[in-house]
Amino acid sequence: MLENKVAIITGGTRGIGLETVRTFAKNKAHVILFGSRIETVEKALDTLKQEGLMVEGYAPNLTDMEALEKLMKQIKDQYGHIDILVNNAGISANKKIENTSSEEFERIMSVNVNAMFNMTKVVVPYMKEQQNGVILNTSSMVSLYGQPSGVGYPASKFAVNGLTKSLARELGSYHIRVNAVAPGIINTDMVAALPKEMIDPLIQTIPLGRIGEPKDIANAFLYLASDMASYVTGTILSVDGAARS
Repeated sequence: MLENKVAIITGGTRGIGLETVRTFAKNKAHVILFGSRIETVEKALDTLKQEGLMVEGYAPNLTDMEALEKLMKQIKDQYGHIDILVNNAGISANKKIENTSSEEFERIMSVNVNAMFNMTKVVVPYMKEQQNGVILNTSSMVSLYGQPSGVGYPASKFAVNGLTKSLARELGSYHIRVNAVAPGIINTDMVAALPKEMIDPLIQTIPLGRIGEPKDIANAFLYLASDMASYVTGTILSVDGAARS
């Protein structure tokens, strides 16, 4: 579905990001994954290599615009085009507001919003030049419903939705599509570490009767990245089993 497409995926070393890297590579894309540390990037690359998937990886500072611009030029010079950007890097939060420092809130916004803005900003000129491209963002079900604590996380994901919808309108005339996927409760490392007595009540609130798997989200990204979604832009696609909590 993505043959010969060049895709950059941030937060690509584990969980949803790694599964999206895997899914895109299996669909014949040239995938470049970004991670926060070179050690985790190398571990992910080794895992993928053992599966017969050849992927490139880097650990850039997503707040360093000069470094990002240099890396984007390197990728463009190597492949000739940049077709897909998946902004998946992010961190969560669960503290009550009175226990959350200003620095902690700023860090959430920096990673979840500013880094997404930076990556998009450095990729858009190339997509405009080639008059096509796809930008995909990881949102969350809490961007629609909020959460009972950790206000920085849903606030950042509300911002992701705003970026997505606004950029879809701004960039549409250049044939650049911008969408987001809003996952529900997904079976990542973080969720798997939670006790059964915490997970089971959550599952009971989901009409489909299960939590999601990273593959469910990766498949949503695959659809939105492909030509099958050629008339889909400005959409926040909920992939949550109809969970509404």
